[in-house]
Amino acid sequence: MPRDMVTAALQSYENVVSYRVTLRVMHGKSNEIIAYSFKKPGFVRMDFIRPHNGAVLVYDPTTNRVRLQPFGISKAFALSLSPDSRLIKSPSGHQVNESDIGALLRRALLLQNQGQATVQGEEKLGSRSTILVSIEGQNGFSLDGTHRFLLNLDKDTFLPLQVRTYDAADRLLEAVLMDDLQIDVHFDDRFFTP
Repeated sequence: MPRDMVTAALQSYENVVSYRVTLRVMHGKSNEIIAYSFKKPGFVRMDFIRPHNGAVLVYDPTTNRVRLQPFGISKAFALSLSPDSRLIKSPSGHQVNESDIGALLRRALLLQNQGQATVQGEEKLGSRSTILVSIEGQNGFSLDGTHRFLLNLDKDTFLPLQVRTYDAADRLLEAVLMDDLQIDVHFDDRFFTP
């Protein structure tokens, strides 16, 4: 097992070209389910299941624009937005252009650099074996309100399958379960153009 699990996870992620995952996000009383697809260098597609069933959001890094189709395939009401538009930020303030696994791991590494990371042991997540890693800021250090990350990293790929964030009072801020993670998925070029 690597000594620095967060760095090992980032190195593993560097070899990933694309991925698809179902995100189950809990933030306060909000529960979201999103079919999330990503292709380097930063193309993102989110197909919302709950809430806003049928809405589609696509980010194109070449134009730095987000296309939101609130009613699914109907392009009549499609919006072109900046990724920092408050209309499309997550409840925890995340932007679509910083929503991929790499962005998550870079944030965890920033917190680790101002604190420490400890391996808590192995933990089953559904049928998958994971390594539970706790990353905590020292002396009350927080990163945008996050004082601690709990990461469940896949035992084989070291990629995160679940992340939980906590504030300095150890209150759960957000929990994200990444179901059915598939890496190096072939996407048709049109998939990221709504």
